Amino acid sequence: MFEHLADLPLDTLRVFEAAARLRSFTAAAVELGTTQPAVSQQMKRLEAQLGTRLFDRIYRGIELTEAGLLLFEQVHQGLQAMDDGVAQASGRGQREVLQVATDFAFAAFWLMPRLQRFHEAYPQVDVSLVTGERSQAMLRPDIDVAVLFGDGRFHQGESRWLFDEEVFPVCSPRLIHGKPLSAVALQRLPLLHLRGEQASRWFDWAGVFRGFGVDSPPPAGQLRFDNYTLLIQAAIAGQGVAIGWAHLVDGLVEQGLLCRPLEGSLRSKRGYYAVLPPRKRRGALIERFVDWLEQERGRPDLSRNL
Repeated sequence: MFEHLADLPLDTLRVFEAAARLRSFTAAAVELGTTQPAVSQQMKRLEAQLGTRLFDRIYRGIELTEAGLLLFEQVHQGLQAMDDGVAQASGRGQREVLQVATDFAFAAFWLMPRLQRFHEAYPQVDVSLVTGERSQAMLRPDIDVAVLFGDGRFHQGESRWLFDEEVFPVCSPRLIHGKPLSAVALQRLPLLHLRGEQASRWFDWAGVFRGFGVDSPPPAGQLRFDNYTLLIQAAIAGQGVAIGWAHLVDGLVEQGLLCRPLEGSLRSKRGYYAVLPPRKRRGALIERFVDWLEQERGRPDLSRNL
């Protein structure tokens, strides 16, 4: 029984799991308290022993081959099961950990203000948040649920709709002295722009003004951000007008930190989705979390009750 494991030390599998999960020999060495050359040598010996390549060495990093990904999924689950078994046998808690990936703005503005309600409903569950801006990078095998922005057609994983994209301009009430503006007048105010991958997926100012009936292109922005959270902080500080995404900025508007200088909003066919990474076992804990996300859809965040 377990004949394939006879010549594989458990320590080698631990090193492989860390290197595969972190996509870095250096990061794995730091986590395990060893050196990068030691990790690299162990992985070369493991590949030789298995007779297959597990990693592609690329510029400034590593990527898993198909065989490496398959082995990682099984080893990760096996080590997790062993760790859980040891914890239970030794009487150390019955806590579960849920790995959730999303972009930083969704985590900061929507998820974090609501997580207390999840913890109250499931006090035995710890939520580990992983943030990033590249959707495909967040669909890793170690992620249980990803909350991603898009049209629902993700190449990896099964998606479940949460809410549609709805946008409208927002700014500090001080910037407009509390008076509503026309779309043409809004163009004369400083506009805060989002750049990078996020901007290619979301509404930009040209699309917003077209939606409000203004065909002339907006002026070039003096302030550009590659982080939506920083952009919103600049809007709160009165540095310009931002494109506000409903569900992300609704709480800030209700608190009076931001206001809507124009009436109306724009919608697209995109939105936020709960995505299960490929080949991820659909456990009861994952189902409960996705159900909770759907239940939170129409509820205010806790900051509005303060």
